Amino acid sequence: MMDSFQLVTRGLAQRLGLDASKITLEDELLTLGIDSLDAAELLMELEDKLGVEIEQARKLKTVGDIVAAIDEATE
Repeated sequence: MMDSFQLVTRGLAQRLGLDASKITLEDELLTLGIDSLDAAELLMELEDKLGVEIEQARKLKTVGDIVAAIDEATE
């Protein structure tokens, strides 16, 4: 099974047409071209895939923030 980092990078890569292997935990979402609407849509897709609910109100500025939110939701 894929870990949350792989799920996030794959989702971002598909959405943005980027190479998933070039995305790091420290990358800022805005720098990658992800705005708040894109981030919310990505989270909803991941929630559906994982069958969990991810806290949407938290500030998600980096790829690592999304990974942490997923990890918390799946614990």
